[in-house]
Amino acid sequence: MKAPIKGSHLADLAEIRAALLEQRRQAESLAAVERQRVVAERREQSLFATAVGAVVPLKKSATPALAQARPPALARQRQRDEAAALAESISDAFDVESLLETDDALSFRRRGIGIDVVRKLRRGVWVLQDEIDLHGLRSDAARERVADFVRDSARAGLRCIRVVHGKGLGSPGREPVLKAKVKSWLVQRSEVLAFAHARPADGGHGALIVLLKPTPGRAAAR
Repeated sequence: MKAPIKGSHLADLAEIRAALLEQRRQAESLAAVERQRVVAERREQSLFATAVGAVVPLKKSATPALAQARPPALARQRQRDEAAALAESISDAFDVESLLETDDALSFRRRGIGIDVVRKLRRGVWVLQDEIDLHGLRSDAARERVADFVRDSARAGLRCIRVVHGKGLGSPGREPVLKAKVKSWLVQRSEVLAFAHARPADGGHGALIVLLKPTPGRAAAR
């Protein structure tokens, strides 16, 4: 085997040395650039600290969870109360004339109630157990009083009551304002089975004798 040429070996060493020198020069250049960057950054921080003063970093707090919109609350109890009030309410706009008997005394009886019941009311067969007098009341107040009176009487187990509405002689124009309205209100109450004008001794055409539904477990008053 022949020995390598000495001049070629020296050339390779020179190239290696030059490459190493180039790498070191580049490394020093990069280091110098990094030093300049660090110095500039520190200078900016120093200027900021001088201008603003000491800075305390804010504590990080947990991001609160977004509250989900709740569906609007339904006032179910109020709805039930309103429905019950509507069921028990009575109106001035109710047309009662078609339900009244066409005699001169204009009486009322529910379907299935015989005409003899009305005749007994007129004769005073049933004992009057309670009454309400509407004299001096305005229409709205009278309507509420009639509704309450009928409801409470039925709950108490009463069968025969009297509603005194007056003959209207003291009303403007001497028109019986409450007389027709009371009949309309009574027809709208489910507790009422029948009614008729009272006997002259019990108020005549200024009052109505009202028969209420019997309460289960209570004997009918006679």
